[in-house]
Amino acid sequence: MPIKVMILGANGFIGSALTAAILRDRDWDVYGIDLSDHKLGDLTASPRFRFVEGDITINREWVEYHVKTADVVVPLVAIANPAQYVTDPLRVFELDFEANLAVVRYCVKYHKRLVFPSTSEIYGMSPDAVLDEETSPLVYGPVNKQRWIYAASKQLLDRVIFAHGVRDNFDYTLFRPFNFIGPNLDNIDEPKEGSSRVFTQFLSNIFYRRPIRLVDGGEQRRSFTYISDATDCLLRIIDNKGGVASRRIFNIGNPANRVSIAELARLMVSTAREFPELRERAAAAQISSVSSGEYYGKYYQDIQNRVPAVEAARRDLGWVPVTDLQTAVRNTMEHYVRLEEETKTASGRFRFEPRALTSQIGVA
Repeated sequence: MPIKVMILGANGFIGSALTAAILRDRDWDVYGIDLSDHKLGDLTASPRFRFVEGDITINREWVEYHVKTADVVVPLVAIANPAQYVTDPLRVFELDFEANLAVVRYCVKYHKRLVFPSTSEIYGMSPDAVLDEETSPLVYGPVNKQRWIYAASKQLLDRVIFAHGVRDNFDYTLFRPFNFIGPNLDNIDEPKEGSSRVFTQFLSNIFYRRPIRLVDGGEQRRSFTYISDATDCLLRIIDNKGGVASRRIFNIGNPANRVSIAELARLMVSTAREFPELRERAAAAQISSVSSGEYYGKYYQDIQNRVPAVEAARRDLGWVPVTDLQTAVRNTMEHYVRLEEETKTASGRFRFEPRALTSQIGVA
């Protein structure tokens, strides 16, 4: 019998990519829920994918029933947007902690395996040059720096899940994404200021001829991970051969793709010049700096370095990220160029045009 995987947030970037990978590479059945299905495309036609349009905070009975009947639950619903950590921290807590805590409790109640997304932000301002799942300290700023409510919510859920593992022999895996990028990342026509999707915002600025503004000069360093590498690791976690992933924490990231945000901006502009459709727009791109205080306000505090240790995933899952940053950037950009052309052809009138709005770029 194929296993049943339940994905909450199936239409998101990770959710849609994971659904596609399962339907392509495994014989599992997938049950998904999300607010819409526009990223899922033809996947909804698969007889092995059952999707419902809904809100996990409203459709609680549906969620509980399908947790009860699932083999593995993957909750991917969360606000992951630094601007909202600052401007609407209580909403972040309500969705990221409270709504997900209910799902965790269903999994404990019905003895279902949980594959839960922690976050690379959980390490906060850790002094470690390389962030280890088991040993790196989790360092946050004072309470008045509200941006830490996201990381604190995720950390508390990690601790709750871990405690259920100790007390109840609960079967879980925590995974920590490090800046995933790839096709279907976000809608570049509607970039979210301060979003964790810094790549999306840069790409949107190139497409719309807006200036790229680097928070505090873009000296922050991140490790970017291509989505196909990430889903390969997630499939191995769900497979859980021999129980190697049970009651474990895994970073999912590519330490070889570590660059500063300023370097990422320059790489994206130079890569855009390779596409005839973007050449003129890339030539018009201007890169400048904006202070984090000016952009985010007084409640923000930044993370300067985020590089994952991935030895645990290599040793126990046999996983190694294989996509270099240049290829990841080019493949992602190619997807959006193709999407623009397809949309233009379909409508006969659609055009990407520069807008008067100036977008500023955040870092996560």
